[in-house]
Amino acid sequence: MQRISEFVVGLVFGLGLILSGMTDPGKVLGFLDLFGTWDPSLAFVMGGAIAVGVFAFAVAKKRTTAVLGGALHLPTSNQIDRRLIVGSLLFGAGWGLAGFCPGPALVSLASGQAKAAVFVVAMVLGMVLFELLMRHWNKPPQVRRAPPAPTL
Repeated sequence: MQRISEFVVGLVFGLGLILSGMTDPGKVLGFLDLFGTWDPSLAFVMGGAIAVGVFAFAVAKKRTTAVLGGALHLPTSNQIDRRLIVGSLLFGAGWGLAGFCPGPALVSLASGQAKAAVFVVAMVLGMVLFELLMRHWNKPPQVRRAPPAPTL
């Protein structure tokens, strides 16, 4: 039942992206073009998503389990740190350059858009690079031992 629910939610999300035009990079880039031919339709999509999110989080905060009975993990931190700022800047730069963010890119990839394939490959490579860097930076320092003294 869990997998079926996940599939249905993903399908509804993907259909919403298609119907709202958010799988068209030109629509996103038109929204970001404030001094050209600005397209405000993305603002309405974002407003609808925020409204749903506010309602959903208000309901979720009162629950201890998910709708299907699993554990409910809500964010607990409200700290704005360097990782959040750098990640937001990278996300925004990728969004502004390509006109895709991860959800619409995956939906567009399923429809066969070549630009989406390039974006998804770059996104996956970025995620792999991030994981490798985190493993390297979070590795405990190795204690260097002096070589054994020569025996006489």
